[in-house]
Amino acid sequence: MRLEVSCFDRVGLAKEILEVLERYGINLIAIDASNKGFLFLQFAAVNFEILSELMPQLRKVEGVQDVRTVSIMPSEQEHYALQTLLKTLPDSVFSIDRKGRIRIVNESALLTLGMAEHEVQNESLNHWVQGFNFGRWLDETPVLAQATRVNIGPNEYLAEMLPIYLPDESDQTILAGAVVSLKSPARVGKQFNALQSQTTGFDNVLAVSDKMKTVLKQAKRMAQLDAPLLITGETGTGKELMAKACHDASMRREHPFIAINCAALPDNAAEEELFGYMNQGQVLKRGFIEEAHGGTVFLDEVAEMSPAAQVKLLRLLQDGTYRRLGGDEEVRADVRIICSTQKNLAELCQTGEFREDLYYRIHVLSFHMPALRERKIDIVPLTEMFLEHYSQQLSSPLRRIAAECREQLIAYAWPGNVRQLKNAVFRAVSMWDGAAELTMEQLKLPSYAEGVGYFNQDFEGTLDEAMKQFESSLLRRLYPAYPSTRQLAKKLGVSHTAIANKLREYGINRK
Repeated sequence: MRLEVSCFDRVGLAKEILEVLERYGINLIAIDASNKGFLFLQFAAVNFEILSELMPQLRKVEGVQDVRTVSIMPSEQEHYALQTLLKTLPDSVFSIDRKGRIRIVNESALLTLGMAEHEVQNESLNHWVQGFNFGRWLDETPVLAQATRVNIGPNEYLAEMLPIYLPDESDQTILAGAVVSLKSPARVGKQFNALQSQTTGFDNVLAVSDKMKTVLKQAKRMAQLDAPLLITGETGTGKELMAKACHDASMRREHPFIAINCAALPDNAAEEELFGYMNQGQVLKRGFIEEAHGGTVFLDEVAEMSPAAQVKLLRLLQDGTYRRLGGDEEVRADVRIICSTQKNLAELCQTGEFREDLYYRIHVLSFHMPALRERKIDIVPLTEMFLEHYSQQLSSPLRRIAAECREQLIAYAWPGNVRQLKNAVFRAVSMWDGAAELTMEQLKLPSYAEGVGYFNQDFEGTLDEAMKQFESSLLRRLYPAYPSTRQLAKKLGVSHTAIANKLREYGINRK
């Protein structure tokens, strides 16, 4: 139970309030005083009858204006806010007293030391951190903030030391201890890059492997050229990330970057969404091309674009103009087009599924994003980067990657590429169970073999049962699109009687 007492400042006020509590046999747990005219009282919960008598009695005390229940004391708010702040920090943080002994430590620091909180409490920080004498520093007059390199075992860190001074009654200061934060070299490097004045989106692209470094070098050069760009690669390889990086490094970076998923554009609305709509000379809707004026339009999975939209996109690329749906006026566009696809556009041109003349228009500049299995040296650094990012985002302590997990991460085929890795790390961090290391069990990756695909190690049954399950699933998905046995039979290349028997066997009907 917590009460907020709003009152005037008066000598003896607190004593009279405590006397009221004493009359009701209430033992005070904590009291907070504010210089803004408030007292906060915390005591064990009492029943409603006692509380309904207590509060009017407190209001009768001279100087008390009002009394009301509150959910939390100011000191509790500060305490838990500090705990939350320390928990979310990726850096190791220690609070030490004047003798250099650890008083407060955050979870990241415990993981760095590989120790439990009770094992480090009241112990000298110099037991673990070498390269700086904290006790000698705190004996100096005055104690000034410092930064220096230190070691914990074989690992090097940048230590930042800030003294803690408290004011006394004579406006002097009393040294109470210090706060020490440790940053890894990688963390320091990221902070340095973030402070650079001419940063671009490419700073967010991790490239350790030679193959990815080559792609990054190509992309940086192409970003400066104001010509159509095609980015190819499997799903999840980071094509949109690279497209945004190219925009950020171009002369158009001050203008909009609009990403459009062509696969999600319905055929009957694709033209309206891209180029806008007007009626009777009035523009009723602006298209994405118009909204991106001066900037970049990213057409993700351009192979899924409808034939009608392909024609309009071709004209836009040919002469830089387009017409809104329902309008006759030529509108000049000032945008750069960047496209991406995971399909082989050259093959689609041969089958007539994609316009050949459009293919050559969007394929002026191009580069290919390698699959994650082709850049295995990048896997562990990417995992560490995502681990740090989501640990900060989800207020979870930063963990190490277990040695066995590192080996299995590299050996895994990663059919979903970087996106699959990113999602797996997010899931592991969000479901953190208190373990000090990240393991493959926490990542919960589905079994997958290159050239075979996903497989279930716990599969039970016969081949015939598995074939029937697949057959039933296929028919259930196709029947709504081919709602007669003759249409479905023609689609699958079997007899009408065979399809009718199968539908009856699996209990599939139009409803």
